[in-house]
Amino acid sequence: MSTPETPSRAEIEDFIFHEAELLDAWNLTEWRALFTEECRYLVPTPSADPYASPDSTLHIIADDAFLLTERVKRLGKRTAHAEFPHSKTQRLVSNVRIAASSGDEIHVRSVFATFRSRHGRVDTYYGRHEHILVREGGALRIRQKRSILGMEALRPQGSLSIIV
Repeated sequence: MSTPETPSRAEIEDFIFHEAELLDAWNLTEWRALFTEECRYLVPTPSADPYASPDSTLHIIADDAFLLTERVKRLGKRTAHAEFPHSKTQRLVSNVRIAASSGDEIHVRSVFATFRSRHGRVDTYYGRHEHILVREGGALRIRQKRSILGMEALRPQGSLSIIV
């Protein structure tokens, strides 16, 4: 049984599903607001150790709070040619599990498939998300999100211009 401070699995699932819904709706400003101000958003390359430091290993995305805010601003502009008009996406998230709880942090794992449709082509990205969640002001927030791609390479997609 959970206390008001400790979120239930259902509350965590609702939070993770809400995050996916915001991304599918391209509501990136509201999605960014789900993160803390000391956040990290990491997407390691498929061939790299997913837990290697972005300071020493190539990552597709290694954003802190400032860079994540800039990414959201950039993707919202018409000059973001890779995503204007926006791709249509549909995210499936499942197997949401609380992996650990330590202090104020809740470590959550889930698997995902993100389908992206653009210019008559459909690309599929899949893998697992690892969230570190905290409660701030009564609400769950993301301190860190690591999206570990399950593919061996980004081929045939070639690039990752969306947020998985």
